[in-house]
Amino acid sequence: MTTVVVVDDHRLVRAGLRTILDASDDLEVVGEAADGAEAVTVVAATSPDVVLLDLSMPGVDGIEAMHRLRAAGLHTPVVVLTSFAEADRVRAAVEAGAIGYLLKDSEPADVLDSVRAAAAGHAPLDPRVAGALLPSSARSAPGPTLSGREREVLSHVAQGLANKQIARTLGISERTVKVHLGNVFRQIGVGDRTSAALWARDHGLG
Repeated sequence: MTTVVVVDDHRLVRAGLRTILDASDDLEVVGEAADGAEAVTVVAATSPDVVLLDLSMPGVDGIEAMHRLRAAGLHTPVVVLTSFAEADRVRAAVEAGAIGYLLKDSEPADVLDSVRAAAAGHAPLDPRVAGALLPSSARSAPGPTLSGREREVLSHVAQGLANKQIARTLGISERTVKVHLGNVFRQIGVGDRTSAALWARDHGLG
């Protein structure tokens, strides 16, 4: 069972999300919070697998809430669920520690799948905001020269596979996967797995 804490200042939104999540056999809401300060307390008390977090809240907003969670040593995967798709908001959320970013008009099934993906260590991102995370260097720099194997590894990253799964699929060691990823990161000008996956999707490798 994957446990979830829902953080949103609108009671109706929290109730709706609880209904959707609890209706699934493998997901359970174990706590709710109406602002960022309360979120830290609830997450500390319930130790959920995933936090579903709004960004715009009175008092302590979602960005500050993520900073406080990390400062408190609480590293629960956070999926942002918000109405804002602006690039600066998306980047700020990811820099603060969000593993995923969804918009509030997403289909319920997409929300459920994203919570499951986050719990499994993947980075669920709404396609409508994914481009905001592509580094400018990746957009403007000449195309990198990736080897065939590096392109395969990157393609699997874009599909959400973990290193162990990629190693198994390609018949190579997990250490070799990490080496390939390090080379890929340097060549395409990114510093993390999420940005690499977005680059791959934008360049037809996802």
